[in-house]
Amino acid sequence: MTGVFTMGYVKRVTLRADGFRLRGTLHLPEVDHPPLVIGSHGLLSTRRSPKQIALAESCKAAGIAYFRFDHRGCGDSDGTFHKVTSLDSRCDDLRAALKYLRDNEPIGSCVGLFGSSYGGAVGISVASAVSVDALVTVATPVRSRTINTETHERQTGIILDEQMLTFDISDRLSRIGHIFVIHGDADEIVPVSDAREIHECARAPKQLWIQSGGDHRMSDSDQQREFIQRATDWFKGQFELQH
Repeated sequence: MTGVFTMGYVKRVTLRADGFRLRGTLHLPEVDHPPLVIGSHGLLSTRRSPKQIALAESCKAAGIAYFRFDHRGCGDSDGTFHKVTSLDSRCDDLRAALKYLRDNEPIGSCVGLFGSSYGGAVGISVASAVSVDALVTVATPVRSRTINTETHERQTGIILDEQMLTFDISDRLSRIGHIFVIHGDADEIVPVSDAREIHECARAPKQLWIQSGGDHRMSDSDQQREFIQRATDWFKGQFELQH
């Protein structure tokens, strides 16, 4: 899935979090002080995820700035994955990105977060402590013990450090709202029951979309296209509520 670059411009950004250089890409529309969405990628992914690129361009076309970046230990950012990866460290990365963009880029006051899989747990964790205007999660686990690590390792060839990745965000769900939860009912890594738990516990406004036959990677192209449109519409609608 590839994105078609729309009007506006794209710039490279380097920021620091806990001494690590994090590299990202900022998509800015031709709008004065636009709202901003920051994307947090999955555990083994990077900012070059085709879904994130397509969502970034869709948001830009809708007048919304979008920042996609590599967490520490991933992609072009500093750090060794197995040594620096944890839920807390990724939350620190996301908070550092938000602060940097607010301090250094011409963005407005409205902020949204997007998180895919492990990135969704990061987004929920940050949103439970920092006020955000909109949140979209895809295939997000509530707790590490529900993740099918055996299937994950078989598909990726990477053995996960279970101690490093142990987490449970269930106590944070009641503190979030303005959330659009997306999950496939054929997800082989994270059970769809996690999406229902997130939606049930979150505050309104909220929305749940269970993709029929959808897998963890959202490999169906029609579902990908619908996801891009519906996620963009959710961000746009929630930002408009703030005005």
